[in-house]
Amino acid sequence: MSFAKLVACCLLLLSTALLNAAPAVLKDGHPDTYVVKKGDTLWDIAALFLRDPWRWPDIWQANPQIENPHLIYPGDVLELAFIDGRPVLRRQGNGVIRLSPQVRRSPLGQAIPSIPLDVIAPFLSRPHVLEPGDAEKAPYVLAVADEHLLGSAGVRFYVRDLQGDGQRFDIVRPGKAYRDADSGEILGYSADFIGTASKLRDGDPATFRMLASQIEMLRGDRLLPATDTALSAFYPKAPERPVSGSIIDVYNGVAEIGQYQIVTLDRGRADGLAPGDVLQVYHKGDRVIDPVRGHGRERVQLPDEIAGTLMVFRVFDRLSFGLIMRATRSLHVLDRVRSPE
Repeated sequence: MSFAKLVACCLLLLSTALLNAAPAVLKDGHPDTYVVKKGDTLWDIAALFLRDPWRWPDIWQANPQIENPHLIYPGDVLELAFIDGRPVLRRQGNGVIRLSPQVRRSPLGQAIPSIPLDVIAPFLSRPHVLEPGDAEKAPYVLAVADEHLLGSAGVRFYVRDLQGDGQRFDIVRPGKAYRDADSGEILGYSADFIGTASKLRDGDPATFRMLASQIEMLRGDRLLPATDTALSAFYPKAPERPVSGSIIDVYNGVAEIGQYQIVTLDRGRADGLAPGDVLQVYHKGDRVIDPVRGHGRERVQLPDEIAGTLMVFRVFDRLSFGLIMRATRSLHVLDRVRSPE
């Protein structure tokens, strides 16, 4: 690496560190008090007070010894105050709640969540992504009992290549390839969720019973160990190192992407992403004709424009899922994502 590139990389890392350390900036026209309502999220509440609502946890790293954040509940009255020049939210009659929760995750109970967890819950408990080569190594459905061609809830079926001692499995069907938007390299495959099943008997083939299904199972579908992921609060932050990538897919395949839609990114754990990381979405600038230079034959690339904000909530090695938290215009597949400015 050249000295110039090394310096540029160091500056990017420094700017990211400074971004995470900088205090949150209050929004013009913010209220002085707010009564928490059922259905609120911490992001919604922060958006009333902060210019950048994702900035509320900007100092949580300074309190790693705190096991639980200060939770808020419907009916709580929050009032704005300042301590040592920094904005805080004070729960009337019950101490101070900093604009930054003090750990990344905590049990929710009845507390106000940070983002709408009901939207992302299925994506936390199901595989949805197969790494390259995973499908070929996974056990597969050989046949369905009693001469059934298709499998649905309650039927018995037989599985080959089963390994391990697990009892409960997710049944998935390998789908489309996810490709890097720049290189075209295959990063993984979608794993369409079929249903859940339990093992009745070991063997080759092993015997299973379908517990529940969303669509009918077919021969050749793959089995993955089931995972039970408890819902947690996700607290946003800037990535620890600069990230630049693209939206490569949107759940349900809509043409225009808006708030609270789930997108797939071509960057993941290997690129430094973690749950809670916030990225800005950029709409690619158009190429326009310069009416003055080149007699109308010169085209100029306009700069990309910030068009939204997303938060990463699940990360794989080279892919991740994000939830669109804000969109100022329609977003599209292949729009760029970058660490916040």
